[in-house]
Amino acid sequence: MSQPIIPRVGIATDVHAFDTDPDRPLMLACLHWPGEIGLVGHSDADVAAHVACDALFSAAGIGDLGTHFGTGRPEYDGASGTRLLEESVRLVTDAGYEIGNIAIQIIGQKPKFTPRAAEACRVMSDIVGAPVAVSATTTDHLGFTGRNEGLAAVATALVYPR
Repeated sequence: MSQPIIPRVGIATDVHAFDTDPDRPLMLACLHWPGEIGLVGHSDADVAAHVACDALFSAAGIGDLGTHFGTGRPEYDGASGTRLLEESVRLVTDAGYEIGNIAIQIIGQKPKFTPRAAEACRVMSDIVGAPVAVSATTTDHLGFTGRNEGLAAVATALVYPR
């Protein structure tokens, strides 16, 4: 008799402040957002990509974003969220897991996410090789995200052993 496949769930959060440099591009959900100011970070500071990586690591029990891509790793200085997500998928599959899905919610007043939500889901799903649902919400102008000081994101990921 075979054992049932027990999925594992991971959860994560990520937060980045908007840069004071108006020329820093915004990368969000593995997409470039022309005309929007970017976020401060060791890499491109894509909160959606980062939170997806961290949720995958949490589900697989293999550390976190800092463990794999932290500031002590100069080769990831300025790395794209796409690159980090691709590497995260590799690490999770190398650890013996298949990815079931990822759900991400971006928190902030801007940019207006809905017009590009389907594109973000498609791009991130293609990178991960599994369904990725990306949505956004505001905090009704409360807190740092409501004051347009930065963006936050939360995610859950489901993986299962191969």
